[in-house]
Amino acid sequence: MNPGDDELLPIGMIAQRSGVNASALRYYESLGLIESVRSGAGHRRYRRSSLRRVAYIVFAQRLGFQLEEIAAQLDGLPKHHAPTGDEWSSISKTWINRVDERIQELMHLRRSLEDCIGCGCLSMKVCNVFNRADCIAEKGAGPRVWLGDRLVPAQDESCHGCAAGPSPHGLDTGRDTPQGAC
Repeated sequence: MNPGDDELLPIGMIAQRSGVNASALRYYESLGLIESVRSGAGHRRYRRSSLRRVAYIVFAQRLGFQLEEIAAQLDGLPKHHAPTGDEWSSISKTWINRVDERIQELMHLRRSLEDCIGCGCLSMKVCNVFNRADCIAEKGAGPRVWLGDRLVPAQDESCHGCAAGPSPHGLDTGRDTPQGAC
């Protein structure tokens, strides 16, 4: 498609094709993420190439990017015509680290679904081994394993299972738990 051939479509068609509500499209426009051209009657018309930007916005949000980050990423792309493949490739590189982080988080979550997660419920037999008396609560609120803390079997009665050691799930989250912290 030539830059001058970027067809203008009404907001309803962009909403239908993208699966994004018209109100969200107007919001994205108010933030400068997409642009419209007004018809003689004042109706919004979006360039067909806006569909790619909208898809990028939606999936960038699903990856955890904030709208301000997305705006900065899209800032280098042309708004008045479809970007080239090289232009898309250059901004897509910013996703690689975020995607890899999410993959690691999801793998950790998957491995721990049937194990003690340090939430304090103590309802699983393994909780008695790894989180006896809910000692990991001293590290803070929430499911501590999912938040990156590690549980190891209690070595003696003075430490109830939240001392430093390899993650029972094989994932080193980078958060070290000091020996005897409980």
